Amino acid sequence: MAFVQFSKVSLSFGDRTILNDVSLNLNTGTKAALTGANGSGKSTLMKVFAGLQDYDSGERAVQKDTRIVYLPQSGIIHTGTTLLEEADKAFHFGYELVLEMEQIGNELADKNNILSESKQQQLLERHHEISEILENSGWYRRNALAEQTLTGLGFSQSDFQKPCTEFSGGWQMRIALAKSLLQNPDILLLDEPTNYLDLEARNWLEEFLINFTGGFLLVSHDRYFLDVTINEVYELFNGELKRYVGNYSHYEKVREVEMETIISKWQQQQDEIQKLEDFIRRFGYKATKAAQAQERQKMLDKILEDKIEIPENLKKIHFSFPPSPHSGRLVVVTESLEKTWFSKIGNNEIIKNLDLIVEKGQRLVVVGKNGAGKSTLLRMIAGEDNEFTGTIKLGSGVTVGYFSQDNAEKLTGSQSIIEMLETIAPMEMIPKLRDMLGAFLFRSDDIYKSIDILSGGEKSRLALLKILLRPVNLLVLDEPTNHLDIHSKDVLLDALKKFSGTIIFVSHDRGFIESLATHVLELNPGSARIFPGDYKYYCERIIAESEGVISPPNESVNDKIIRQNYIGQVQEKSAGKISYEEEKKIKAAQRKKEKEEERLLNEISLLEEKKSELENQMSDPLVYSNGEKCKEVHDQITEIALNLEKLTEEWMNLHEQE
Repeated sequence: MAFVQFSKVSLSFGDRTILNDVSLNLNTGTKAALTGANGSGKSTLMKVFAGLQDYDSGERAVQKDTRIVYLPQSGIIHTGTTLLEEADKAFHFGYELVLEMEQIGNELADKNNILSESKQQQLLERHHEISEILENSGWYRRNALAEQTLTGLGFSQSDFQKPCTEFSGGWQMRIALAKSLLQNPDILLLDEPTNYLDLEARNWLEEFLINFTGGFLLVSHDRYFLDVTINEVYELFNGELKRYVGNYSHYEKVREVEMETIISKWQQQQDEIQKLEDFIRRFGYKATKAAQAQERQKMLDKILEDKIEIPENLKKIHFSFPPSPHSGRLVVVTESLEKTWFSKIGNNEIIKNLDLIVEKGQRLVVVGKNGAGKSTLLRMIAGEDNEFTGTIKLGSGVTVGYFSQDNAEKLTGSQSIIEMLETIAPMEMIPKLRDMLGAFLFRSDDIYKSIDILSGGEKSRLALLKILLRPVNLLVLDEPTNHLDIHSKDVLLDALKKFSGTIIFVSHDRGFIESLATHVLELNPGSARIFPGDYKYYCERIIAESEGVISPPNESVNDKIIRQNYIGQVQEKSAGKISYEEEKKIKAAQRKKEKEEERLLNEISLLEEKKSELENQMSDPLVYSNGEKCKEVHDQITEIALNLEKLTEEWMNLHEQE
């Protein structure tokens, strides 16, 4: 079994301890996550584990012939090759083995080279060993594997012959990820592999890791991704590494129980420190109390030597948005919206004939493959892109707060972070700024950094925080969770759930989407569909359609007339101040219909499973050879078939009412 093992490994940078007697063992079949606060040393640990970083003391053992591949967070650029040529480099070990196998073959075939029987046997065994390694590694299927992996990570067939230099930084990292996976190593070390992946690519990577036969250790800020891929968690805190069995959510529950005890002890220690410091400050200069003050100073020094620390990534921080200005019920209405990219090669129709209604309080997630127009639509709604046909109308009193990764590029100046935020924050938010900055990973002296020296990720987090400080009633957010850790995402998610306005957003974090979205807009090149339910409902609906349980809805020629009448009714009711009771009844009826539809689908699914089980029983000799038993099973199948027909008819009648 291939393995890499740490034993009491320590590493320090200056007076800072990164690793303190850390022990860790990864082997074939390991599925582990590495977690810890930003700056705790996760990337350093992975580099040491990969053999790329020296350490001060301890031992690192690697089983012979164990192949280790490490993928860093960023910084990899590929030049001088096409995409497929670069992917083929992942099989360099295979080319070396093929060359060795050819040399062995030549040596055995050389009649002038007289070999002893033992030498011949040795060469034959090595030839067979290489052949097996090549077969198991996928060497003979490398072209198909390369295309399959690149496609899974979001590249198209038309990309395969493109020079790598034509791909942006994010796509460069996808190339690096593809090469790491194609090497099929024994141990895979992935540092933030999902940073540059959309939902489809993340889903593909999840399946890859679930089926991966080697061992892996990964760092990720995507809770859902971790939950479905790993079965143990290692937490790095203050240089020490602790193992937790189970997925990431289980680790958080266990850690929360541990933290309750730690926080209680921490609070007691803080109270004791406060009392000692107060006594020393008050009586330290009085001759009559000098001895007592010195004694308390010794007590304080002893406590500070064993000071209890709480991991930053586990501290609970909450904040709320400024109150949203009032707006009408209709927040965004688009009619016949179209967007086309014009190029020398040809015109690319991104959005076609999009009719959309977004109502107050909705949290609409926009989904679709790369190039479907998600970010483009958000820019258009936010007023950042006016090159389109059709109309976009914002409702009465709607004020927009727009965030995208481009916002970060506009942040410049010599002001410190805290100074800039204090100039734009409402008065009631100023006392909360330090907590909010902490939640967005600006801690301690970070808040005094000048804007001009911030990294791209830091500027992105600051740009998002700026948007959240403004009193608006429509948030348009394009990938707001990029550059945030899991804890920061939770803080943001908690605040967005309490936000009283409307949200339209794009995200590649499935857990974030599932927790926030109330409606889903699916964009495909040239078409769009709205789903009046959360993301789980959307996924279930898509699966049901793909399996033929539900037919995709047909667009009616009367849809536009119905829609316009609806807008007119809403505007008329809004103008006449629709009563709370009437609005409540409409929403209750919609919820009732959705629940009934879900109930029927669940019952249909259960009956179909039962029917399938009974049909399988009919082929069992113990059943078909027993006339009485056979009749009993046949009668049950007939009864279920009748019930299925009845339930399906009920569902179709309900569905036609939508």
